[in-house]
Formats: sequence, structure tokens, C-alpha cells
Amino acid sequence: MKILNHLGLVEEHILIRLITDGLPACWDFQLFIKDLHFDGVPVRIYLPKEPSASKRRGVIFIHGGCGIFGSFRTYERICRYLARKSDSVVVSVGYHLAPEQKYPAQTLECLTATQHFLKTAETYGVDPARIIVCGDSVGGTFTATVCQELGHRTDIPKIRAQVLIYPYLQALNFNLPSHQKNAAVAFLTRERAVRYILKYLNKDCSLKEPILAGSHVPESINSKYRKWINPDLIPDAFKVGYKPPLPALFSPQVHQEVQELFEPRVSPLLAEDAVVCGVPDTCIVTCEHDVLRDEGLLYKKRLEDNNVRVTWHHVEKGFHSALGFFGYGIFSFPSSNIIMNHAVDFIKGY
Repeated sequence: MKILNHLGLVEEHILIRLITDGLPACWDFQLFIKDLHFDGVPVRIYLPKEPSASKRRGVIFIHGGCGIFGSFRTYERICRYLARKSDSVVVSVGYHLAPEQKYPAQTLECLTATQHFLKTAETYGVDPARIIVCGDSVGGTFTATVCQELGHRTDIPKIRAQVLIYPYLQALNFNLPSHQKNAAVAFLTRERAVRYILKYLNKDCSLKEPILAGSHVPESINSKYRKWINPDLIPDAFKVGYKPPLPALFSPQVHQEVQELFEPRVSPLLAEDAVVCGVPDTCIVTCEHDVLRDEGLLYKKRLEDNNVRVTWHHVEKGFHSALGFFGYGIFSFPSSNIIMNHAVDFIKGY
């Protein structure tokens, strides 16, 4: 992919879009599947055909892909399984991708689709008091943001719960223990994580190295958020072999270029306690071989410190993007099924 990118034949994210679209799924005889628009936002809705004696729960699924790739088709098998196994009406949000659609269009579209569904749930046979938002990777970012921004709203039904699957939650510190341990693990390396964030924000990817070093963060911001983003908050079991990095030389120019990284819509871990305390019951799934593992651990602690009920699952043999292989038979991984079933079991509890 890098060779094609360097030759100018095709940009990397375009090629990844083609690859991650996957094979088309077979006809599903248990579900009605329809493409709609919720206030202009593309959605695909999955409704169980079996009649229900009462209103079903609803699940809003927000896909991952760093905000620059991923689609309905990429997550088709996942959404169908969620609908069938949890007996829920699932709404997959087809937000428009960056860099063609500029940040924060993706977050705003997820917010719009969620609010629309909360207001119109009964139209689809859904109990508006039983709606759960679920997302993986950057879909977890959008899920966390949606729940933060709607948490204290009184004019719409409350979101009942959220599911965050190996979420990306902060862009201040790329030298946490999991960043070191899993820096070169396949599918999402430490370097690639920062490069994709910059691509998502339509920034110059040459900023990658100073951001990896931490040169984009002034001491004033480090001091303010150290209480929430700090290796000392990671349990010792996850810090084996960790070596604290040397302090980075602050670059005002880099800081100025990437102001968006400090916004809660990009880094939900930076939201104030007054916001975090309003989020619903939460399921967090972390994976041992994931560069973003510690972000899930840190958010778990923040939520618990704010008296939010948290269910946490740690997948020892899991890795970032494992969920994307779900439903592909022999090409799936054991961790793909484990993650999927953790999500389903949590959702069925509501």
C-alpha cells in the first residue's frame, strides 16, 4: 500500500476502503434490512422479522475505521448478528468519511442520527428507554462523544447504555505502556494510529513524529490532564517492561497546528467530570495486543470515579480490528467471536 501511495497511484485510505468493504453477505431470512436517512444521515436498519409481544430494544451501531474508512458493508455481518442474537432493532450509522467530509462532520452526523432515533424509536417498534449506542475503535470515540453530549439533555429520551470496543479516547500521550508494548502490532501500529488521526483531521502527516514524541502538548495542558492521563493510573499488571519516556521539547508551532486534538470530540478522556458523570451504563472491551488498550483502562477508571456503572472485558489474545474479522468463518479469529459475544451479552442485559 505504501508503494502505491508513494507512486501517487492511489492514496492509502482509498485502498483500505476497498479492502475493508469485504465480501457481500448472503441473504438474511430473519431480518428486514432497509437503507434510510435520519435527518439526512445515511443509516441501515435491521429489524427482526419475528413478531415481538413488546417493544424491542434499539442498538445504534457506529463503525470504526479511523473516520476515514469503513462502511455499511464492512460491518454488515456484525450488525446482522447483533440484531439476531440480541433480538434488537439495530441502526448502523453511515456517516460520511474524512478527509472528503471535514471534521467534525462525522461526530455531528452520529449525533444527528442518534437524536433522530431516540425521538422516533416507537416508529420502529423500539422502546425509547432501551436504546444502546455501540462502536468500535473510532466508532467508540463517536459513541463516547454522543453519550457525553446527550447525557444531560432533558428534551429527548436518555441513552440507556454504551458499548466501547477498543476505543480511541485521547491524543495527548502516545507513550503509555500499551503504546510501547504494542507499537508494532499489526493492523494498528503506534505510528499508523497518529498518521490516521492526522488524516482524519486533514492535517499534514509530517506532524506525526513530534506528536508521537509529545511535542504538541504544553506543560500547562500536561499538568491539567495528568490526573486523568497518566501511566501511574494504569494497573501494574499492564506495565511490565514499561520505560517512562524522556520529556519532549514543546513546539508551539506544532501545538498551534493540532488544536483539535485537545477537543473532547477527538479526545473524550478530556471531558470534564460534570460531563462524564452524565454518561449511561458502560461496557468497555479492551484487547491485550492493542496500541489503544490503556485508553480504555483510563476511561474505565474515570467513569468509575464518577460513579458510572462499568462492565469491563479484557481479551487476552485480542488485537485492534479483531472485530472486523467477525463472521468470515475460517478467516475469523477466536478473539473476534469473544468480543462480539461480550457486546451481545451486555446488550441483552438491557
